[in-house]
Amino acid sequence: MTHLRQTLRTATDLVDAGLAPAHAEADLARVADRYAVAITPAMAELIDSRDDGDPIARQFVPDVHELDQAPEERADPIGDHVKSPVKGIVHRYPDRVLLKIVGVCPVHCRFCFRREMVGPAAEANLTTAEIGATLAYIRAHPEIWEVILTGGDPFVMSPRRMEDLTQALGEIAHVKIIRWHTRVPVVAPERVTADLVSALRSSRKSVYVALHANHPRELTAAARNAVARLVDAGIPVVSQTVLLRGINDDADTLEALMRAFVEARVKPYYLHHGDLAPGTAHFRTTLAEGQALMHALRQRLSGLAMPTYVLDIPGGHGKVPVGPAYLDAHDGVVSDPRGHLHRTDGSCAP
Repeated sequence: MTHLRQTLRTATDLVDAGLAPAHAEADLARVADRYAVAITPAMAELIDSRDDGDPIARQFVPDVHELDQAPEERADPIGDHVKSPVKGIVHRYPDRVLLKIVGVCPVHCRFCFRREMVGPAAEANLTTAEIGATLAYIRAHPEIWEVILTGGDPFVMSPRRMEDLTQALGEIAHVKIIRWHTRVPVVAPERVTADLVSALRSSRKSVYVALHANHPRELTAAARNAVARLVDAGIPVVSQTVLLRGINDDADTLEALMRAFVEARVKPYYLHHGDLAPGTAHFRTTLAEGQALMHALRQRLSGLAMPTYVLDIPGGHGKVPVGPAYLDAHDGVVSDPRGHLHRTDGSCAP
């Protein structure tokens, strides 16, 4: 366990902290020149440097395999740019938009699907004028029911700026839902202060937080306390998890993670299939492997703890569920969680 006060950002930092061997420094520096590195003290302290396969280290410590780009990988794997009518807005679905308010994160996940947008060539935080243009777009489109704050990680903003944004969205009558996507309660729980929580609350809109975590060890006591501050203030929290080879691609780990979410009053929401971000092939599973894991989870977990397994179709075509099928509608046959077949009309099984 490493005790740190500052975020690690360079290969030298990683070596000095004992999170990488000295002989790997040059290779890690090449990766860091291509894709940004940031590991907060909270995450560094979770890493077991004696374990070459530590699931926390795999998420945040760079790997030279990131410099290998597969032919199918792309800089904008889910098509943010092609669905962006105004800088900072992604309007992929009729009733909701992403508002990419900042271009920075407290940590840099090695599998990030926006790694080309938040790395050394990061998109800058929106200026005051650009934020005004995004709000004007939202006002001009009455079909927009939900605004999803993302980036980067919007929880890196000051509470004052967050409150200003909450108030501005609160004045748009047709917007009913404000959703904030963040990793902060897990990776920098000390940032979830009373002022930040207050900045999220709105008397006019329903506010949600979507929390990204991928392994049960991330839900430390400090993280659970940060989540509790949100939930106790009346802000529901849902989860997002990425299915990652060598990190959580086994039923035991996913079961433990989903149970930990529910116990922390976080509703499991999405389990994302890995996107085609450059240099991330070593993290991706197959869809068949993901479906098998979801089938195993259905046997182990209550519905309250089940996420939806989804694929963001490359190119900006949207997100769809890709979990296992239980019903053969043509033959009127359904499989139970144990794999036994039954007829939907109650007659004898085939």
